[in-house]
Amino acid sequence: MRYIKFVLAISIFSCWAIGYASAEEEIIAWETCVKVAKAKHPNLISAAQKISQLKASKEITRSATLPQITGNASEVTSKGATFGSAGGSTTSDIATGSSKRRKTTYDYSIEGRQLLFDGFKTSFDLSSAERNIIASRYDYDVTSSNIRLNLRTAYANLLAAQEYLKVTEEIEARRKQTYELVKLRYEGGREHRGSLLTSEADLAQAKYDVDQAKRSIYLAQRQVTKEMGRTGFLSLVATGDLEVKETARERPDFENIAQTTPLLQQLIAKKDAAKFGLSSAKAAFFPQVYVSGDLGNTNVDAFPDKNEWSIGTNLMLPIFDGGNLIASMNKAKAALGQAEADERSGRDSVIVTLSSAWITLQNALDNVAVKKKFLEATQERAKISTAEYSIGLLIYDNWIIIEDNLVSAKKNYVTAQRDALVAEASWIQAKGGTLDYDEK
Repeated sequence: MRYIKFVLAISIFSCWAIGYASAEEEIIAWETCVKVAKAKHPNLISAAQKISQLKASKEITRSATLPQITGNASEVTSKGATFGSAGGSTTSDIATGSSKRRKTTYDYSIEGRQLLFDGFKTSFDLSSAERNIIASRYDYDVTSSNIRLNLRTAYANLLAAQEYLKVTEEIEARRKQTYELVKLRYEGGREHRGSLLTSEADLAQAKYDVDQAKRSIYLAQRQVTKEMGRTGFLSLVATGDLEVKETARERPDFENIAQTTPLLQQLIAKKDAAKFGLSSAKAAFFPQVYVSGDLGNTNVDAFPDKNEWSIGTNLMLPIFDGGNLIASMNKAKAALGQAEADERSGRDSVIVTLSSAWITLQNALDNVAVKKKFLEATQERAKISTAEYSIGLLIYDNWIIIEDNLVSAKKNYVTAQRDALVAEASWIQAKGGTLDYDEK
């Protein structure tokens, strides 16, 4: 009876432990990673806030074209020495024979001003601000594209680490069988001690590879968590396989693709903003015309019954400002020249990056195919050589070479698959693919 209770207690504890462990483990798909990154990644949030700042800056610029109205109200009380004054509040000074009087003055006014003409400077400033907003939106896309690359790379590393753990566990099991077979032959006097020690060392290496693979999974989980923008950590299990989707073999038109990338579009928008900035600097030489008016009164009565008003037109023409306007125009010209050079350089860089990324992807796909053939060949050879060694038709030195080749082939195939996934992610990033890419 006690034994049954003990078994039940152990069973309940085991179920609780398994449930607790599974509760700490999260099975996550690539689509979920993308969704979380779009909502929580700090770099993406920062890029969105930059757009909001530039929108606000544009509204600040626009405010110069709208009426500027200010109100003013004041109450001033003063006290001064008077002689023989009548009225008001007075106090007597017996020693001097003088009196002091307090007076309160009230001042109310409303002033308004409206810009009529400024050489279209404000209009150019608004156009420049709009281009800067467009550039910031493309910068948001560039940030999103970079996040997708980093996240996809981290996800591919996690997938590969999970697959690599399976491979190393298979290798450990095979090395153990090899060791048992060699040990049996050694005990029977058909194998020497060197072969036994080599098999034992290979088994130790296989166990080490398993432990290393487990640590690699933890590191990959940390990386995926970070690239998603999460603050906490959970043990993640990535779903999916190591298959590459972007397998197009025909060389694309890199110049055409480059024109649509967010990076190049951002540089074009910055160049356009610099053009309007130069036009604004030139417009600063024109006169500024305002219509202005005010309404108010200054009186000793708190509520005066009569108001004073005025209306007029103001013209402001810069005559000499110490060279500020000329220096500003030269600065705007230099900024435009820089923006044009950046666009040309950016276009060339994007085309080279596209070419490099596409070629790297093609090479990676070819490498996967080659490594797969090597794996299939070594698996067949290992099957035959193991049978031959077990019946004494193959010596240990030749057999272990084939076994080592099988181990290398399995590892190399996983690595090639991982590299192909990363190359695919780099190709998509070079094309400007953002976190929205997988929704297309």
